Amino acid sequence: MTDDFERRHGFPPGTNEVRPADHADQAAAHLLARAGSAPADLITFYGSIGDVTWGDVGNSYFVAPAADVLLQLEEYAAVDAGADRKPCGLVIGSNGGGQSYVAAPGGAVHRTRTASLDEPELDRVADDLRQFLELLEQALTRFVASNEPGHL
Repeated sequence: MTDDFERRHGFPPGTNEVRPADHADQAAAHLLARAGSAPADLITFYGSIGDVTWGDVGNSYFVAPAADVLLQLEEYAAVDAGADRKPCGLVIGSNGGGQSYVAAPGGAVHRTRTASLDEPELDRVADDLRQFLELLEQALTRFVASNEPGHL
């Protein structure tokens, strides 16, 4: 994607990477697991992947590091992400356009309709983290081919 980015867009690419987890990321993942509301596949993900930053794909796509997810949880509590509207979802990233991605304890990933997390309206975008990551991959592939990532 970045090979001819500057020629296509007129400016050099920013940060576009999937960063492997380091020891601090893995320690944060362990703390997140102990917090009790993270789906198991998210903890497994953070054991290997520190974060995803695709700053030049559409408005950007981010999967936050586990430490940021913990900080969000500590500072703002969990997000209402279930059918019963109990606070339980973890904010795990964003699309760079003001919408956040929220992982529910059962594993489903939702996207907020607005930037507010106070009383968010959520749309389910994936049944689990694996499907969400596949959708991210499709957005990257689409962007490389057509310069449009679609809407995730």
